[in-house]
Amino acid sequence: MLASCPSQAATKIQRLVSPGGIEAWFVQDSTVPLIAMEYAFGGGASQDPAAKPGVGNLVGDLLDEGSGDLDSKTFHERLDRRAIELSFSSQRDNFRGSLRMLKDNKDEAFDLLRSALTSPRFEAPDVERIRAQVLSNLRRESTNPSSLAGRKFLEVAFGDHPYGRGAQGTLESVPTIEIAELKDYVRRVLAKDTLKVAVVGDVDPDTLGKLLDKTFGGLPAKATLTPVADIVAAKPPQRALIPLDVPQTVVTFGGPGIRRNEPDFMPGYVVNHILGGGGLSSRLYREVREKRGLAYSVYGALVWMEHSSLFIGNTGTRADRAGETVDAIEKEVRRMAEEGPTQKELDEAKSYLKGSQMLALDTSSKLAQAMLQYQTDKLPIDYIEKRNAIVDAVTLDDARKVSQRLWGQGLLTVVVGRTPQAAAQPASAPSAATPPAASPPAAAPSAAKPSAPN
Repeated sequence: MLASCPSQAATKIQRLVSPGGIEAWFVQDSTVPLIAMEYAFGGGASQDPAAKPGVGNLVGDLLDEGSGDLDSKTFHERLDRRAIELSFSSQRDNFRGSLRMLKDNKDEAFDLLRSALTSPRFEAPDVERIRAQVLSNLRRESTNPSSLAGRKFLEVAFGDHPYGRGAQGTLESVPTIEIAELKDYVRRVLAKDTLKVAVVGDVDPDTLGKLLDKTFGGLPAKATLTPVADIVAAKPPQRALIPLDVPQTVVTFGGPGIRRNEPDFMPGYVVNHILGGGGLSSRLYREVREKRGLAYSVYGALVWMEHSSLFIGNTGTRADRAGETVDAIEKEVRRMAEEGPTQKELDEAKSYLKGSQMLALDTSSKLAQAMLQYQTDKLPIDYIEKRNAIVDAVTLDDARKVSQRLWGQGLLTVVVGRTPQAAAQPASAPSAATPPAASPPAAAPSAAKPSAPN
């Protein structure tokens, strides 16, 4: 389904408005007979009731479990018979969906999506089956160091704000979610006024306009969303320890970030690549992995949401070297804040980020995801064409100023593992010979590693 998409297609984005007023960004590409659509409604996990996080996540898992006169088994048989890929997810600020199909199956694919959005069944047996799967995953996460670190980091950063709650819910909240609350979430959130759509594939504009009207036209005109306040993440430095008797320790670190619409965003994006976002070439990788052998990997990323922003990073190390690892990270972050990058580092980062742009848009699905991301970020339709010039415009002075802004106050740090005293003792389980690869914090905001280039 991930068919190649010509790179020049990225420069031919059309703004399409259906006869019924549904707007979409659209790239017509007849290279292969496939259609990929990505779409989003405003809301997401931030619209979960404060006492019941996880409602949106449960809705996302249940929308394809039967709709209209189709039960769950029949609905999935229809998808499988036509090789239609349909999925939903509740993210921090958006309830997102994805639809992919062969051109010849477009009518059935769009009709199944229409049915899922407008008449989900939420049958009790299906709800309980999916609820059990969510609870099973939450129980696994309750003993997973990365998951615990990510959740704690968000709690420290955002407190009782909606961003401080786990999008999947909790072991306490998920069992209490009622079917009426799932239906209420659908009624409040899935509406046309917040809908963003991106389509790439082998379909003409007139046909697509009619499909969009049939699919989304029956939704409510306006969403009924609970207002979400803007918030700045907690001020560093702060450190939290979650004791967990495991031989490997996870470290999640970060602090306030930069909002997507701020002038400092692209300078921040570039310097983050230098510090921790550039994989094997980043400063943190060199200091933590290459020079000291403390971890397989370490990374940092800018995270932007509609009402806040973060810098967030993660690594994993041996329990008895956790303190040394945290010290090495803090030292390199402090050095970047005080000195900024060198001109050579800046030039190399800009060259990489410009060159990787089209490689990140090499399939119809990736291009559709990027187009949707740009819409939710409120960027112009010609942003892809302008983006490299924006990267080029970042100066060394810009980079040094934004480095001080991002990292001058230090870090919020969450460590999950054995206490320093316990780490000096033999582990209760055999320790790996080398430190583990870092993994993204499971409860981190969904934009932590954006799929679209920025």
